[in-house]
Amino acid sequence: MSDATAFRVGENVAATPGKIIFQNELMQLIQYAPSTAEVKRRPLLIVPPWINKFYILDLQPKNSFVKWAVGQGHTVFVISWVNPDERLAHKGFQDYLLEGPVAALDAVEAATGEREVNAIGYCLGGTLLATTLSYLTAKSEDRIRSASYLVTLVDFVDAGDLAVYIDEQQLAVLEKRMRKRGYFEGKDMAMAFNTLRANDLIWSFVVDNYLLGRGPPRFDLHYWNSDSTRMPVEMHSFYLRAMYHENRLAKPGGITLAGVPIDLTRITTPTFMISTLEDHIAPWRSTYAATRLYRGPVKFVLAESGHIAGVISPPGSRHGHYQNPNLPERRPDEWFEGADLIAGSWWPAWEEWVSQHSGGLVAARAPGAGSLQPIEDAPGSYVRVKS
Repeated sequence: MSDATAFRVGENVAATPGKIIFQNELMQLIQYAPSTAEVKRRPLLIVPPWINKFYILDLQPKNSFVKWAVGQGHTVFVISWVNPDERLAHKGFQDYLLEGPVAALDAVEAATGEREVNAIGYCLGGTLLATTLSYLTAKSEDRIRSASYLVTLVDFVDAGDLAVYIDEQQLAVLEKRMRKRGYFEGKDMAMAFNTLRANDLIWSFVVDNYLLGRGPPRFDLHYWNSDSTRMPVEMHSFYLRAMYHENRLAKPGGITLAGVPIDLTRITTPTFMISTLEDHIAPWRSTYAATRLYRGPVKFVLAESGHIAGVISPPGSRHGHYQNPNLPERRPDEWFEGADLIAGSWWPAWEEWVSQHSGGLVAARAPGAGSLQPIEDAPGSYVRVKS
């Protein structure tokens, strides 16, 4: 899909300066170096999906959301998930919750002294963020001041094109294969996603590379898409069954993690939701259902383009976005009919919204200035492990 020699992690992709300031079996936590003299008091914690690597949000400087957010005065922390093998086969969804966002919150507090953060969850990372918020709410821990969800499903009643792979028979076959290895192979997940857009992501390359003899293009997004990750059998089986197949996350108390019944309807955290018009993985009409699950104030924005290009749409992008302050109950088409198309990126609209929850300005914080000493330079070693 891409010229494998054109990009090098840590050099021309995933190259925003920073340090690894914490790690455990499942993740490394990156703290990025500030680029402004002052920063917003509340740090920004980003929870990416573990189906792919975090640097979709830190491609090249021209389209890096991380670099842009640092430039807006955020102290940015990003979880970089491990690429697991059979040794982590026992890790389940609750381990990803406790050793991911919950552990990251403690590390951010140690690094900055701030107990509260603004948080972003992307795709499956957003599903985990919503689950984490419910977990913290049940324990009366108000540590996330605002939550932003990028193309995130929490109600899987209409799970998009991926649902074609998920029924009882296919899940049984998949689980049998995963238990032999201890994990789900990254290339299998990549192929599943690619077949959903076969003309663009399979056959175009057959024509160009094989039939026409052209070399693969130098395209950062395709390079990232080819850099797949594995998933532990326990976590992936639970996620596919409890959420995709049985849609239990959307039901109060439908799942229990670490002894806590998960109930998204108790979340009162201010919420920003960005979905994309042509998304075949998290269809926007399905993501819209979450506007009636969360009890706090919700802002829903719909970007043009798809699951990746609609999100990685920096200022200057040709993709616009739709806004409508009203949220008709469970009627996404009515929302769309009343929405205004605004030219340009949704990123500034998010920045305007999140700044209301940022707690003023403080002096810039360098990685290692708190009680956690840097372990290694960003982007760290976990992201470099290939499937």
